[in-house]
Amino acid sequence: MHHIGESMTTNRLPNRWGIAVAAVIMQVCLGAVYGWSVFVKPLMNTGHWTLPHVSLTFTVAMVFLGVGTVVGGLWQDRVGPRIVSSVAGVLYGLGYAAAAYAVSRHSLTGLYLGYGALAGFGMGMGYICPVATLVKWFPDRRGLMTGVAVCGYGAGALVMSPIAAREMLAYGVPATFLTLGIVYCVLVIATAQFFSNPPEAWRPLGWEPRSSVAKAATTYEFTVREAMATWQFWLLWAMLFLNVSAGIMIISQASPMAQQIVGLTPLSAAGIVGVISIFNGLGRIVWAAVSDYIGRSRVYFLLYLIQVAVFFALPSLRTAALFTSAVALIGLCYGGGFGTMPSFTADFFGSKFMGGIYGWMLLAWSAGAVPSPILIARVRQATGNYTTAIHVIAVVMLFSLLLPLMAKRPIRELKGEITVPPKWQKAA
Repeated sequence: MHHIGESMTTNRLPNRWGIAVAAVIMQVCLGAVYGWSVFVKPLMNTGHWTLPHVSLTFTVAMVFLGVGTVVGGLWQDRVGPRIVSSVAGVLYGLGYAAAAYAVSRHSLTGLYLGYGALAGFGMGMGYICPVATLVKWFPDRRGLMTGVAVCGYGAGALVMSPIAAREMLAYGVPATFLTLGIVYCVLVIATAQFFSNPPEAWRPLGWEPRSSVAKAATTYEFTVREAMATWQFWLLWAMLFLNVSAGIMIISQASPMAQQIVGLTPLSAAGIVGVISIFNGLGRIVWAAVSDYIGRSRVYFLLYLIQVAVFFALPSLRTAALFTSAVALIGLCYGGGFGTMPSFTADFFGSKFMGGIYGWMLLAWSAGAVPSPILIARVRQATGNYTTAIHVIAVVMLFSLLLPLMAKRPIRELKGEITVPPKWQKAA
């Protein structure tokens, strides 16, 4: 196959590092959803809504995020990432503006439709574009650069939460939603203008896939339909689903869990949430970079193995230092799953139709974000503690160790048949 080098197209191609910077800024804006908890008490203090009412907004946003990744991914495969991410910025900003109006009118339905449905859908559309774009521009650093992009998403809450908290104290919830909506809309649309796809078959000048991980990546570009027809697609889907379920269970209950298990004060327990956010972001870069050297499936095996040990130990950790270290590791593994999966998917199915393929893959994110928070909340209510639910997820993680061992790249032969490498062949 003929490959186009950078030197041949220097005058026509944008700087790929500029695209990477724009991708991180966009993801920081979109990742603000992880800071939803900062709005919970102010919304409850309006006297119109209970904790379950307010908390459901986050669940609605996560569900529509999954829908947005599918629609945005398929669309950007057809028209490119610039148009799709620009539209995503408009929808995302309008969602915040609608939420501002809904809160001022005490409309719970409006809050669900604005922040939950509209902003969530725009968030999903926007999230998929930087990931699919960087996979194409950085075949030489596929794991690291997609990890950097999704790290920005994980860091979004750290940037937004303190700003939003101060804004709400000074101006109220509706004004804060409106301000954030305007700022996010402008930033997402502005960064979207840096996005474009490289020419087909483009490679960085002088780069050839020499590492075992790069050599194991497919050279065939699967279409969305072809990829979803393989059992490997659904294996990766299940792997992401399980990792999300495990991490989101702890993230959703980190503060009250710290108060019950360790006896932390509410203020100290709030710091646990910040620790998880930091390690969530770090995990997206660290594990993604590691996967470029040891392989994606080995990284996922380590993510599961670490979580098995941590979840079994967590209920018996009685000091703040040990508990904080444990949830930091969980955050590191949670982020690592997101950081590694884009390159895992591209290695298996190619990067040409990455938007559509990974858009469907990210439905595992939405699906995984729903059952485990409900499980741990109900078990806590029924038993008075978190031990049973935590041990259940530990056992699930134990059995999940089998999945990375099964992850073998699908090989498409010239005759058009999809075959699987022998069991002895090393995983990608």
